[in-house]
Amino acid sequence: MKKDNMQIIGMSCAACAKSAERAVNKLAGVTEANVNFSTERLTVTYDEAKVTSASIKEAVAKAGYEVIQEAAVKEIAIPIEGMTCAACAQRVEKVVGKMDGVSTASVNFATEKATVKFDPTKIRVSEIKQTIAKAGYKALEIESKNTVDEDKIRKEKEIRSLWTKFIVSAIFSIPLLYIAMGPMLKLPIPPSLNPLHFPLLFAVVQIALVTPVIIAGNKFYTIGFSAIWRRSPNMDSLIAMGTSAAILYSLYSTYRIYIGDLMYAHDLYFETAGIIITLILLGKSLEAVSKGRTSEAIKKLMGLAPKTAIVIKDGKEIEIPIEEVDVGDIILVKPGDKLPVDGEVIEGYTSIDESMLTGESIPVEKNVGDKVIGASINKHGSIKFKATKVGSDTALAQIIKLVEDAQGSKAPIAQMADIVSGYFVPIVFAIAVISALAWFISGESTVFSLSIFIAVLVIACPCALGLATPTAIMVGTGKGAEYGILIKGGEALEGTHKINSIIFDKTGTITQGKPEVTDIVTIDTNEKKRILQFAASAERGSEHPLGEAIVQHAEKDNIEFLQVDKFTAIPGHGIEVEIAGINVLLGNKKLMLDRKISLEQLEVDSDKLASEGKTPMYISIEDKVAGIIAVADVVKESSAKAIEKLHEMGIEVVMITGDNRRTADAIASLVNIDRVLAEVLPEEKANEVKKLQAEGKRVAMVGDGINDAPALAQADIGIAIGSGTDVAMESADIVLMRSDLMDVPTAIQLSKSTIKNIKQNLFWAFGYNVVGIPIAAGLLYAFGGPKLNPIFAAAAMSLSSVSVLINALRLKSFKPYK
Repeated sequence: MKKDNMQIIGMSCAACAKSAERAVNKLAGVTEANVNFSTERLTVTYDEAKVTSASIKEAVAKAGYEVIQEAAVKEIAIPIEGMTCAACAQRVEKVVGKMDGVSTASVNFATEKATVKFDPTKIRVSEIKQTIAKAGYKALEIESKNTVDEDKIRKEKEIRSLWTKFIVSAIFSIPLLYIAMGPMLKLPIPPSLNPLHFPLLFAVVQIALVTPVIIAGNKFYTIGFSAIWRRSPNMDSLIAMGTSAAILYSLYSTYRIYIGDLMYAHDLYFETAGIIITLILLGKSLEAVSKGRTSEAIKKLMGLAPKTAIVIKDGKEIEIPIEEVDVGDIILVKPGDKLPVDGEVIEGYTSIDESMLTGESIPVEKNVGDKVIGASINKHGSIKFKATKVGSDTALAQIIKLVEDAQGSKAPIAQMADIVSGYFVPIVFAIAVISALAWFISGESTVFSLSIFIAVLVIACPCALGLATPTAIMVGTGKGAEYGILIKGGEALEGTHKINSIIFDKTGTITQGKPEVTDIVTIDTNEKKRILQFAASAERGSEHPLGEAIVQHAEKDNIEFLQVDKFTAIPGHGIEVEIAGINVLLGNKKLMLDRKISLEQLEVDSDKLASEGKTPMYISIEDKVAGIIAVADVVKESSAKAIEKLHEMGIEVVMITGDNRRTADAIASLVNIDRVLAEVLPEEKANEVKKLQAEGKRVAMVGDGINDAPALAQADIGIAIGSGTDVAMESADIVLMRSDLMDVPTAIQLSKSTIKNIKQNLFWAFGYNVVGIPIAAGLLYAFGGPKLNPIFAAAAMSLSSVSVLINALRLKSFKPYK
C-alpha cells in the first residue's frame, strides 16, 4: 500500500472537498481518501497494483478540480557575470546544455541569467557552475525556484486576486445600491435617474453597474454551474443560482419597462445580486487570509533550515546550497550557525541549542561520535560532522511530514460534518424551491417568493461546516509541534482527551534510564574519597552498568584513578582486585557473606537504601567492610510533577516494569503512582494494557524502548518519548521530542482544548444554518415578524465562515503546563 499527499486547487467550499473525496474513493484499489478543504490537500492510501497516481489525478480532474503536479526536475536561475554579447550567451547555453542530467538550458543575455532544468540525482548545481566558469564566465549566487515556498506564493496571489475582485465589485455595487434604494429612501439622485420619469434609463444604468460586479465574481458562475452539471453542487452553486435568479428576473423587468409596462421599475433586483457578490468576495478574502494563518506552524518549521552549507572538499571550504548536500559530506559549522542537515560529529566540541525541534531550552553538549540534528543552532565551538541524513530524511523533514500528514487527516468528530456537507447543498436547493412555492401558493407576489428563494440559497453555508474541524486540527497539531509534541493525526488528537488511565514504563520514562551513584556510606566518614577511588579504579575495566555509574561519578568528582594489579570478575556477585598490594572486594551482599565478611555495622543502612529502590554495593578492604556505594536509576525531575498534574486531571497513573516488586514500589512511592505492575516480561506488556482496557478504561501507554512497541500499538493512545527508539516512535500516536514527562499532561491539555474548539466551531456552524435557513425561508414573517433581505443573508453567510476560522485561530494562544 502506498500513501500519497497531493495539492488540489479549484475547491471553493466543503462540498467541493466532499465531491473530490467521493470521486477518489470510488476508484478500485483506493482504501482511504481524505480531502482537507482547509489545507487543500488530498491524502490517499492505495494499492499500486490496482490504481496509479495518474488515475487518481484524473478522477480529481473529472470531479472539476486540479492536482498541482510537482516538478520532476529542478529548475534554477543562475545569474552570470562576464557576458558581453549574444554569442557569449549562446556559448554558455551550449556547454551547459550538453551536460549529462541537464534537460534544458536557456541563457538570456538581457537579464544575464541561465535558466537550467536538471535531474538532481545525476548532477549538482556546483558542477553546472564549474562548467560555466570553465567556459570563461562567472556564475553568481543561485536563485532556485524550488527553494521558494511556492504554496505561499500561490496563496498570496490568491488573496491579492480576491481583494482586487472585492474592491472592483465594491466600487460598482455601492453606487448601484445607492441608485436602486435612493428613490425609496428619499435620497438625492440625478433627475435623469428618477424611476418615475426615466424608468428605462434607471434600469440600464443598473445593468451597466452590475456587469463589472458579475465579471469580478465570474468564478461563482463557472464553478457553480459546472458543479450542478456534474451533479455535485457546492456553495458556488447556491450563490450562482441565487444571484442569477435575481439578475434574470431584473432583466425580464427591464424588458417589460422597454415595452411600456412602467410599474416594473419597482421590480429591479440588480443591487441584490451586486451586493451579494461583493459581500461574499469580502468573506472569501477574509477566509483566505485566515486559512493562510492556520498553516503558519508548517511554514515556521520549513523556515528553520538554513539555505546553505559549508562542505569540506579536498581540504577546501565550499559553500553550497543545502539541496546539494549528500550523505557522507563533511560539513563545517561555525559558532552561531545553524546545522544544515543531520549527522555525526567527527571533530570538535560544542554545545547545541535544539530547542526549535525538541522544545528543550538548555543547550546539549556534543563531542566526537555524538549525533546532531539539522536546523539546530551551534552555540560555541566549531565542529565538523559527517552528513548522515539529508533532504527528506532529516529529522526536521520527517517532523514537517508528520505534521502535514496530521493536518491532512480527519478526526472521527469530523465524520458527522462530512456526512451533512455531502447532502447539504441539495437539501438547501429543495428548501429554497419549496419555500418560494409555498409563499407563492399562499398568495404572495412573484417578487416576494423570488426574494425568499434567493435568501435561502445565499444564507446557507457549507463552508463553516467544512472548516470547523480541519482548521482546529491544523492549529492544534501545529501548536503541538511548536512545543515538541508531535501528534500523528486527527484521530490521535481526538482520542487523547478521552484518556482516563496512563501506563508509564519505568526505565527511561519515569527514570533517567541509566544508573547513577546516589549514596556513599562509610564506617569512617573520612574515608569517602578513598573508598570511591578504590571502587572506581576497580570498576574501570568493567562493562557492567552499575560499574560504569561508579566510574562516571568518580570522573565528575575529579578522582584520580589508581593502577589495578590484579582483576577477577565473579559472575553474579561482583569483582575482586588488587591495588598497590591491597585486596579490594566490590559486590553484593552474597559476595561478602561468602568471604565471611561481617556486614553488621552497615545492615540498617543497607536495608534503608534497598527500601528506596537503590542497589547497595559493598566494598571491603583487606577483608573488612569499608562502606556501601548505592546505585540507582534515578527518577527524572519532571516525573513527580507530571504525575501530580495527571492526578489533578482525574487520570489514574500506572507504572509497568520488569523490576522486582520492592524496587518498583520504592520508585512508585517517590512519584505517587496509583498502581504498580512489577516483574512484567517485555512480551507481556501489551497483555497488561489489554487487561486495563477490559476494565473499561481508555488507556494511554508511555514508553521509549523496542520492548514497549507492542504495548504502544495496543493502547488506545501510544505516546513515545523522543529520546527512545525509532521502533517505539513508529508504533506511537504521539511523539514527545523531549524526555520531559510534563509533555504528557500538556498533550492531553492540547487535545482537550482542540476538541473543545472543534465542538464550538461545529455548534456555531450547525446552529447558524439551523437558525438562518428557516429565517430566510420566512419563518419570522409568517408570525408577523420581518422578512430577511437577501443582502443581509449574504452578509451573515460570509461572516459565518470567518467566525469559525477566527475561533480556530484562538488556539494559537495555547500555553503548555509549566
